[in-house]
Amino acid sequence: MRELVYFVAPSLDGRIASPDGDISAFPHSGDHIDWLAREWPDTLPKVVLDGLGIRATASRFDTALMGWNTYASALAQGVDNPYPHLRQYVFSRSAREVPAGVTLVREDPLGVVRELKAERGGTPIWLCGGGSLAGALLPEIDRMVLKINPIVLGDGVPLVRGGYDPGDFVFLGSQSFDSGVVVCEYARPQA
Repeated sequence: MRELVYFVAPSLDGRIASPDGDISAFPHSGDHIDWLAREWPDTLPKVVLDGLGIRATASRFDTALMGWNTYASALAQGVDNPYPHLRQYVFSRSAREVPAGVTLVREDPLGVVRELKAERGGTPIWLCGGGSLAGALLPEIDRMVLKINPIVLGDGVPLVRGGYDPGDFVFLGSQSFDSGVVVCEYARPQA
C-alpha cells in the first residue's frame, strides 16, 4: 500500500497561505531551500528546478495532489504545469480547463486517493495542498512533513480545514535551519 504524505509549509500559526492564497510572505531563500533541492527536489516546481539548474525527477514521489486554489496560485504566476515530472491531480468541484499532463478530478477525493494508494509499487503520493483537500483526505494521510516557517500570518488558509476530528500522529524527528525554518515529520501510528 502506498503512503499519502502531506508535505507542506505552514506558518507558526498553522496557515499555509494568506486568505487569498498568496504564499509570498514565506521565505523563498535560505539554507532550507538548498536542503529542499538536495533532499526533496521533486517537491519544487519545474520553474524553480530550472532556475537552480536541477533536472526534474520523481525521486520521492511519483504523484502530486492539489486542490484547485493551490493549483490556481501556480496559474497566477503563469505556470500551468508546475510538476511535469510527476502525475498531477487537481481536485475541483467545478469544471475547469487544465493542460495535458494535469488531471482534473471532480470525484470524491477519498475514493480517488484510496485507488491511488492501492496501486502497485511503494512510491509515496504527495499531498501538496491545500487545507480543504487535506481536511477531506485526513483519514488517508499517513505522514506529515511540515516545513514550519518563522512567520505568523494571523489569518489565512489553515493547514487542515474541516470538521473537528482529533487524530494522533507520532513525532519522527525534526531539522532546523539558519533561515529559521524547522522541518518536523510525523506519522500516523500503525494499528
